[in-house]
Amino acid sequence: MELFDNILLGFSVAFTLDNLLYCALGVTIGMFIGVIPGVGHLAAISMLLPLTFYVPPTTALVMLAGIYYGAQYGGSTASILLNLPGTPASAVVCLDGYPMAQNGRGGVALLMTTLASFVGSFITVFVLAAFAPPLAAFAVSFNSADYFSMMLLGLVAAAILVQGSPAKGAAAVIIGLILGMVGTDVNTGVQRYTFGFSFLYDGINIVAIAMGIFGIAEVIANVGKIKGAQNDHKITLRSLIPTAQDLKQSIMPMLRGTGIGTGIGILPGTGTSIASFLAYAIEKRVSRDPKKFGKGAIEGITAPESANNAAAQSAFIPTLTLGIPGDAVMALMLGALLIHGIAPGPNVITDNPGLFWGLVVSFLIGNVLLLILNIPLVGVWVRLLKIPYPLLYPSIILFIAIGVYSINYSHLDIVLVAFFGLVGCLLLVLGFEPAPLLLGYILGPMIEENFRRTLLISRGDMMVFLERPVSATFLALCLFLLIWSIHSSSKERRIRKRIESSR
Repeated sequence: MELFDNILLGFSVAFTLDNLLYCALGVTIGMFIGVIPGVGHLAAISMLLPLTFYVPPTTALVMLAGIYYGAQYGGSTASILLNLPGTPASAVVCLDGYPMAQNGRGGVALLMTTLASFVGSFITVFVLAAFAPPLAAFAVSFNSADYFSMMLLGLVAAAILVQGSPAKGAAAVIIGLILGMVGTDVNTGVQRYTFGFSFLYDGINIVAIAMGIFGIAEVIANVGKIKGAQNDHKITLRSLIPTAQDLKQSIMPMLRGTGIGTGIGILPGTGTSIASFLAYAIEKRVSRDPKKFGKGAIEGITAPESANNAAAQSAFIPTLTLGIPGDAVMALMLGALLIHGIAPGPNVITDNPGLFWGLVVSFLIGNVLLLILNIPLVGVWVRLLKIPYPLLYPSIILFIAIGVYSINYSHLDIVLVAFFGLVGCLLLVLGFEPAPLLLGYILGPMIEENFRRTLLISRGDMMVFLERPVSATFLALCLFLLIWSIHSSSKERRIRKRIESSR
C-alpha cells in the first residue's frame, strides 16, 4: 500500500507542466544526440548541465535523466544504417543491425530496437521503485566507516572494471582524487593545489571537467574518424512492420537482456556498454544456431538494446540510495544534486520523497514518449545523419563554450574547459578511460570526509574499518576485486607469451 501511495506522489510531481516539458525536452535531445555518431550522452549532459542551475532539482534530474536514456534509444539508429554506433553501448548493434539494413530490413531493425529499449527500460523502472526504498532503509544504518569502505569499493570497481588496462583505470581514479582535493580544505581552511589562483579557491567546476574530458575531447577524437558516411537508406512506415516470427524470436532475448542489464547497472563501475556486450555474448551462447549472429540475427539487436536501456535505468539505484555513482553519467547526476544543495545518499528518499518518486514516474512517462516519438521520427533521424560533420562539430564546441561561460560569466572557466579538453584528448591517446577520473573527482571529497570523521570518532584506531561488519564486507570485496584483477592480468600475460612463443 505504501508503494502505491509513493507512486501516486510521483505522479503528482511528474505531471506538473514544467516537469512534463523538461522530460519531453530531455528525451528528444537524448534521441537527437544518440543518433549522431561520436557525440554521446556524456557530452550532451555536460553541455546542458548549466541550464539545470535555474530550475528546481527534480526538474533538473528529470531532464538530465531523459537525455541519458533517450540517447540509448537513438544510439542504435546510426549503428543500423551506417555501421557507426551513436553511443558506445550501441556498438554491438552494428554486428547484426547493419547486415539487416543491407538485406533491406533496416526498418524492422529500427522498430525492434525501439521496442527492446522500451521493454528493458519499462520493466527496470518497477525494479527501481520496488528495491530502491528497502536498500535506502538498510543504508540509513551505515556510519562513516561503512560509507568510506563502500565508496572505496566504488572507486576500486571503477578502476578495475574498465575496458582497458586496470592499472590505467587506477591511475585515472587517482588523478580524479587529486582534482577533487583542489580548493579550500573545509576542516582547516588551508588552500590545497590552488597554486595561488583565487578562482580555484572553491575547487574546480565539475561542469568544466565534464565538458572538457567528455565534450571537447570526444568531438576532437571523432573528427578524424567520422567522414560523414553516405546514408542512402529510405525508411517507410510499411518497412517498419516486423513479422510474427521476428516478434516471437525477440521476446525471450528482450527479457534476458533486461535481467542482465538490470543486474549490471546496479554494480558500480560497469555501465551500459558492458551490459550490452554481455547480453549479446549470452544470447549467442544460448542460441540453437550461433552461426547466424553477425549476419542479421534479430536476437543480436533486441538483447543488447534491452540490456543497455535496463542498465541505464538501474544505475540510478546505487546513485540515489547510496550516493555511489556507477558510471560517469551517474557522477554527473550526483554533481547536479550537490549543486542544488541536496546531499546524496539513503536520506534522499526520506528527506526528498517528491524528488525520488517524481523522477521514477518521469522514467515511465519518458519511455512512453520515446516509444511514441521514435517511430514517426525515424525519417527525421535518417535525414539528420546527412548533416556534414565539419558543420556539426564546430557548433557543438560553440555550445560548450557558451554553456560553461553562462555559469559564472568568467572567461577562466572557458580556459579550464579547453585545458581539460586537452587532458581528455591526452587520456584517449594514451589509452586511459576518462570515466574513472570523474568518479574519483566526485567521490574523492566524500571519501576524505568520511575517513577523517571515522578516525576522529575512533581516536585514530584504524581497526574500526574491520570491526564493523558492513565496512569489513566492503573492504573484503575490494580485496577480492584486486586479487581477481591481478590474476586475470597474469593469466592474459601467460596466454600472450604462449601465443608468441608458438609463432
